[in-house]
Amino acid sequence: MNHHFPRIITLLRKERGLSQKSAAEQLGVSQALLSHYEKGIRECGLEFVVRVADFYNVSTDYLLGRSPHRTGAMITVEDLPEPDAAGKENVFKGSLLPTLNKKLIANSLNIIYSILQKCNNKHLTTEISAFLSVAVYKAFRLLYSSNGKNPQGLFSISQRLSNGRANAAQEVAISNAEALSCGENVDDMEGLDKELLPVLSPEQLSAEYPLFSSSLFNLIQNAEARMGSKKQGNTPRTKAKK
Repeated sequence: MNHHFPRIITLLRKERGLSQKSAAEQLGVSQALLSHYEKGIRECGLEFVVRVADFYNVSTDYLLGRSPHRTGAMITVEDLPEPDAAGKENVFKGSLLPTLNKKLIANSLNIIYSILQKCNNKHLTTEISAFLSVAVYKAFRLLYSSNGKNPQGLFSISQRLSNGRANAAQEVAISNAEALSCGENVDDMEGLDKELLPVLSPEQLSAEYPLFSSSLFNLIQNAEARMGSKKQGNTPRTKAKK
């Protein structure tokens, strides 16, 4: 049995508020055997996997970690909603700060991925995406774990290990991306074709991305302020008409 199964069946049991003894009784096994399954000490048979899937109303693919969705659905690009799709999940109430910062980041990402598309290098796109994905993971896990009552079974890496390993993963991804962006091969990843190196300037960004460039310039200024920069006025400004 793979390493996902013990974690997921433990998470599902705790989410339902069942003791190990109660869950074992309802699943038709001894508490000791269920404990071994949850700890990954013993492997169960296919019949038990199906029984667990029926009991918790999830798919076997979810139990085995083959799908992040409890229905077993495999998500495609077409299935992903647009970031600004309407719906209750996209409504912010109260402070405007989350909305403002979300727009600054989302608009800036539009520019980054547009540049990556022009670079046409899947390895560079993968490494930069990995760096950004881990940043989102870190932020979400911080919020999720702030309440110690929230079940940690959602994560396969322990809380104590997560931050250090996340930082290491980001360092690896961004160092790979830096080398690839300079045309250097990394392991089995081909560097960026020198003819496709992005040629950029503030003026060109403003002209090519009139809707998003101001967000990127503001994000840069805000980020460098957090880094200790005292310099102001780095972002391009439109000249006043005479």
